[in-house]
Amino acid sequence: MQEGRIELLQRMPIFGGIRADILQFLLGLCPILSVPTNEFFFREGDQADSMFVLEAGKAAVLKSWRGQDHLLRMLKEGDCFGEMAVMDLRPRSASVQAIENCSAICLSAAAQIYARDLKQFAMIQMNMGRKVRRFRESEERLFRVKMASSETDIEHGFLVS
Repeated sequence: MQEGRIELLQRMPIFGGIRADILQFLLGLCPILSVPTNEFFFREGDQADSMFVLEAGKAAVLKSWRGQDHLLRMLKEGDCFGEMAVMDLRPRSASVQAIENCSAICLSAAAQIYARDLKQFAMIQMNMGRKVRRFRESEERLFRVKMASSETDIEHGFLVS
């Protein structure tokens, strides 16, 4: 099972170039979280101390707008989520809800790699920084465009689904 998890992480851009022994060390510190259908991994605005890699199941990324949740994207096995808030130390920018029973690797101990291998830690941080910066900016732009489009449709009497 551990070998499969290492392979899963190695396919992710955040862990690109990270040695298997470092990932094995990290996985030894990280719990596996089970989230039943319709329950939340976390909610928008929550403080963050971990990111997740979905091992099984499907989940929805939801953003609140005027009291309603709007689907941003669907997550499937192998997808990583929650890394933005961990990197920039801001509250969660969206909620993640299990659409099916899910299991995920809860990565909250990445900082402990610092003491074990500084170069590998720095590589993870650089990989995450690049991804998070691009992702947060594009997620926010796309959401604003979607909501502006919805408002325009409502103003013109179009039914918005």
